[in-house]
Amino acid sequence: MNLIDKILGSKNNKIEITPILPQEIYEASVLEMKDVIAPSALKISPKDINLGGKMARTFFVISYPKFLTDNWFSPVINLDKEFDVAIYVHPIETATILRHFQKKVAEVQSQIMTREQKGIVRDPGLDAAYQNLEELRDKLQQAEEKLFDVGIYISVYGNSDDELNKVESEIRSILESKLIYIRPALFQQEQGFKSILPTADDQLGVHQKLNSSPLSSIFPFVSFDLTSDKGILFGINRHNSSLILFDRFSLANYNSVTFAKSGAGKSYAVKLEILRSLMFDIDVIVIDPEKEFGFLAEAMGGRYFDISLASNHHINPFDLPIPREEETPSNVLRSHTVNLVGLFRIMLGGLSPSEDAIIDRAITETYALKDITPDSDFSNIEPPLLSDFEMVLSGMEGTSDLVQKISKYTSGTWAGFINKPTNVDINNKFIVFSIRDMEDELRPVAMYLITHYVWNAVRKELKKRLLVIDEAWQMMKSEDAASFLFGMAKRGRKYYLGLATITQDVNDFLHSPYGLPIITNSSIQLLLKQSPTTIDVVQKTFNLTDEEKFLLLESDLGEGIFFAGLKHVAIKIVASYIEDQIITSDPSQILAIKQAKKDLASTT
Repeated sequence: MNLIDKILGSKNNKIEITPILPQEIYEASVLEMKDVIAPSALKISPKDINLGGKMARTFFVISYPKFLTDNWFSPVINLDKEFDVAIYVHPIETATILRHFQKKVAEVQSQIMTREQKGIVRDPGLDAAYQNLEELRDKLQQAEEKLFDVGIYISVYGNSDDELNKVESEIRSILESKLIYIRPALFQQEQGFKSILPTADDQLGVHQKLNSSPLSSIFPFVSFDLTSDKGILFGINRHNSSLILFDRFSLANYNSVTFAKSGAGKSYAVKLEILRSLMFDIDVIVIDPEKEFGFLAEAMGGRYFDISLASNHHINPFDLPIPREEETPSNVLRSHTVNLVGLFRIMLGGLSPSEDAIIDRAITETYALKDITPDSDFSNIEPPLLSDFEMVLSGMEGTSDLVQKISKYTSGTWAGFINKPTNVDINNKFIVFSIRDMEDELRPVAMYLITHYVWNAVRKELKKRLLVIDEAWQMMKSEDAASFLFGMAKRGRKYYLGLATITQDVNDFLHSPYGLPIITNSSIQLLLKQSPTTIDVVQKTFNLTDEEKFLLLESDLGEGIFFAGLKHVAIKIVASYIEDQIITSDPSQILAIKQAKKDLASTT
C-alpha cells in the first residue's frame, strides 16, 4: 500500500484514517546523491549524447607518430574550453609480450630473407621494423622499458551541434599537426561517456600499445600547484583554479622582482602581499616614490616618513651601525666608508680616481675629528655631519671643486636634506619612506641613503623583514646604487631580509650590469601584463615560450606569470573587498572612498 492509500484508505465505502509513522513519511521523500546530480533527461544518438540540454561528444586516439615530443598534450589541456579527458593505462606482462615479439621478429626476419633470396630490392620499412623490434625487445628484457595498453578519451561539451563541431575541429587540428589522429566513438557514445566518468571503468576499450618513454610524454604535468602548508595567498592558479600559497622565506633566498607595464597592477599585487605578510609577524619597509603606500601605512598603524628638501625627517649618512657579535668595529667602519664613497659618487655625479682617494681619506679624518676610530665603541658616539666632512675636505689640498659641489648640500639649494642628525625611528612593524616630493635629480641619492640606513638597521637585529623598493629602475641608473642593491640581494638571506624590487621599465633595469644578477638572485619573479615594446626582452630574460609571451600581452589587470624557484604558473591576483579598499590605487576608487568619508563625517 502506498503513502496515499494509507492516508485515504477505504473500507465498506467508508473513509478510514490509518496512522502514519514519521519514519515512513521521511523515507518517501528522501533524495539520494544520484537524484541530485543526474540530468533531467538523457538522449543517446550515434554521434553525441544530450544530457538534459547539454550535449557531449566523445573521441578516442587511434594513431600516434613514431616519436612523441614532451608535453605534446599540453596545448589541448590548456584550451579554454569545456571538456574532460580520461587516460587509461593497462600494464602488459613483460613475459607475454616478449613471446609475442619473438614470433613477430621471426616473421619480419623471414620476410627480409625471402626478399633477399628472390633478389627483390631491400624494403627500408621492413629493416626499420626489425631494428625497432629488436631494440624494444632488448629494453624489455633488461627491464628498462615496460609495455602498456593505453586509451585516451576526450569528451567535449556544448549547447549545440555547431559548438561541438567547433571544439572538435580545434582539438583535431592541434593533434593532427603533431601526427596524432582521433575518431568519434560512433554508436558508442554511451560507453565513451561512461569511460570519461571518474569511476575508472574503461568501457570503450580502444587501446594502443605504448612503451614507458612515449607514455610518459602523455601525462599533462604542465601546470604546477604552488600550494604549501604555510605562507600567504599570492593569487589563483589560472590553469586549474588552485590557490597559490607560498612562503618566500622557505626558498634559497627571500628576494623577488616584479615587472609590469604601468597600470597592470604591480603595486596592487605587492601591497596585497605586504598586507598579508604583516599578519605573519613579518616587518615590512617600503621605499615609495609615488606616495602610494601612505593610506596602507595609516590603516595598518605603521610609520610614514616623508624624505624631501622641505621635510622634517632626516637621515644622517655618517651614522655607524653597531657591530654584531661576529663583527669587529674596524671592519664595520671600513665597510661603511666604502658605502659612503659610493654615496658621494652619486651626489657629485661621479669621481675621478684621485678624487675617490681624497674622499676616502676625508671620510676617515672626519670620523677621527669626532674621536671615532676602528677601536671605538660605536654605541656611545656622536656621528659627524656632512658639514663636518665639508670642513675637513676644505682643509685638504686640491679640493676646491669638491668643496664647491658639497656646499650645495650644506648651505646651498639642497641644504637641510642630508646635513642633520637622524630623527627617524623604524622600530615598527610597517615603515614607509616616501620620496614623491623629492626632486628627480636627488631621488637616486635619497633611495641610496634610505637603503643604506635600512641595511644598517637590518644588520643590527635579526628578524624576518621585507624591504620593498618601488620603481627600482631609478636606483639602477647609478652603478654604485645598483651595486649596493645587488649586495643586499646577495647578503640579505644572512640577516633574514627579503628584497622585493618593483619596476615598469624593464630596459632601464636590465641596462645596468647588475640588473640581470639581481633577477637571478631572486627566487620569486612576478610578471604581469607587458608592453609590446618590451615583451621580447622579457621573453629572452625569463626564457618564456611563445604561449607565455602572448599570455603576458593579453593578460587583464592583475594577471600574469608567477615564478617560485623552478616552478611557474599563470596567476590571477585576487583580494577581498576590505583588502581592495585599503590597497587600491585606482583614482576613481580613491575619490569614491574619500567622498564616502566626507558623507559619513557630515552625517555624524
